[in-house]
Amino acid sequence: MLNFILTLKLDTEKYQEDILVKRLEISRNIYNGCLGELYKRYNHMKDSKKYQKIVKLSKGKERNKKFRELNKKYGLTEYSLHEYVKGMQKHFKKNIDSFTAQKIATRSFIAFKKLMFHQANKVYFKKYGEMNSVEGKSNKTGIRFKDNKLIWNKLKIPVIIKKNDEYAHMALENKIKYCRIVRKFIRGKYKFYIQLILDGIPPIKINKKTGEIKNSISRGDVGIDIGTQTIAISSQYDVKLLELAPEVKIIEKERRKLLRKLDRQRRSNNPNNYNKDGTIRKGVKLRWNNSNRYIKTKNRLKEVQRKQAVIRKQSHEKLANYILSLGNRFLVENMNYKGLQAKAKKTTINEKTMKYNKKKRFGKSLANKAPAMFLTILDNKLKWHDKNLLEIDTYKVKASQYNHIENKYIKKKISDRWNDFGELKIQRDLYSAFIIQNVIGKNLNKIDREKMINTFDNFKKLHDKEIERVKNSKSKLIASMGI
Repeated sequence: MLNFILTLKLDTEKYQEDILVKRLEISRNIYNGCLGELYKRYNHMKDSKKYQKIVKLSKGKERNKKFRELNKKYGLTEYSLHEYVKGMQKHFKKNIDSFTAQKIATRSFIAFKKLMFHQANKVYFKKYGEMNSVEGKSNKTGIRFKDNKLIWNKLKIPVIIKKNDEYAHMALENKIKYCRIVRKFIRGKYKFYIQLILDGIPPIKINKKTGEIKNSISRGDVGIDIGTQTIAISSQYDVKLLELAPEVKIIEKERRKLLRKLDRQRRSNNPNNYNKDGTIRKGVKLRWNNSNRYIKTKNRLKEVQRKQAVIRKQSHEKLANYILSLGNRFLVENMNYKGLQAKAKKTTINEKTMKYNKKKRFGKSLANKAPAMFLTILDNKLKWHDKNLLEIDTYKVKASQYNHIENKYIKKKISDRWNDFGELKIQRDLYSAFIIQNVIGKNLNKIDREKMINTFDNFKKLHDKEIERVKNSKSKLIASMGI
């Protein structure tokens, strides 16, 4: 079932905001309580002899079955956590309803599952003020939207819906599955919103001047070669080499300055909490004093990070809408972003400088540009058009190595940014996108060489046009573009 989200601002009064803050804090305590209980059960299970025996078994269906049985025995299931949270909910029934408490328990269980399945080394408890959202299970009880109001345990808050907001009015014609209350820190103040999770697809946006449908889908194959900071796109209509979310880097400079300022203020406010070498003291419970200026700087940082997130998402949305206009079959390489975030395991030496290379990889650029987030946005938009983002078989296709003219694979260094076809010079990422565009087969593991030969002249024409545009661009270019 498809669904989408409509976010609307709440017209809150001061006493209503205080109640919401109180309820978010209670929700945080319930979440942490559930997480603490899961840790106890998990550690108890790990100490059992049965667990030690199952761990030694070879991986397979039988081992997984025994783990599921053991999880059920020790109460490491979502349903058992719902039973546990009932006791806590009774103490807070004036503020938190049973369905909302169950959703909080589910949220903590989903977080803890990452630890159980070794996808995370640790699950963190939420600190004071870190719980910024809470949601219900349906629009019938608990948190609900009715008669343009948020209703939750005797609390009734009007929802702001502008008369000229055609999109919101059309969206509200869909069935509401459940509601979510969200708190955002904007320009030094907390503001509250209601997010309605609606059944179906978003309303179609129409250009009022021309009457045309906005963001309509076209026809044809589109190849996408996405990196950590750039994206290459190839279609029969256009070829593009773009930086992902180019507006974000301007804010990144300000964010770094504020982080350094925060560190200086924290050190001057708490000199006794640091060793002589500048490291934080360990083995002693430390008390941290935060000055008003420190809090002010921290709030500025929050605002910068919020702006950065909004700009990044808007940029990704625009790019996804543009890509939709290029075709109706979209292909992309499957990227392991978690692997790219991790530090390199091997220690290497630079042959020129004879110094050790940094083990840090692409964590910072992935955080700034969020390529995985872009692919999720594009995939969601395609689902609303009854399409899917197709992932090719990266290991069999080898888009970065294939040469369709000689029909063979040629290994290249990462530093080689251009493909040399004699008199022809083709940018590496754009050529990879062109190869991805022409991938066929049930398992998306074959290259249609004949089609590549037939369409190469059109690609080359669009490629040269794009390279000229990038060269004449006034903005600073990413080094990996090789231009």
